[in-house]
Amino acid sequence: MPQLPRVKSDLWERLAGSQFRQKFHLGQADRAYLASKGFSTILEHGADFIAHRLAPAHPVKDGRQTPWKGHPVFVAQHATGTCCRSCLEKWHGFGKGQALSAQQQTYVLAVIAEWLHREEKRL
Repeated sequence: MPQLPRVKSDLWERLAGSQFRQKFHLGQADRAYLASKGFSTILEHGADFIAHRLAPAHPVKDGRQTPWKGHPVFVAQHATGTCCRSCLEKWHGFGKGQALSAQQQTYVLAVIAEWLHREEKRL
């Protein structure tokens, strides 16, 4: 697993201003899954989801490639605007039509990881 960069605080401030993004929280099943698998394994899943569902220049089913539930990473992606290429462009400035670089994929994983940590502390 690569070393994850720090996520700038202004992202969290902008996301906090979105009523839609603020609706997302881990449910009991997601919390249990995270606890049983461990944070490292969940981030490995996240890296795989990013590489296969988000990183291609033209992802299959773009805009609908991230399920709404079923894995803590999916919830985190919707909460952080890392769920599709349109949201990545709007919230993180990664233009559509170009594959995400390894550095960009690591950044997306860092955003998801930090959201998951914040969510663990929320309750």
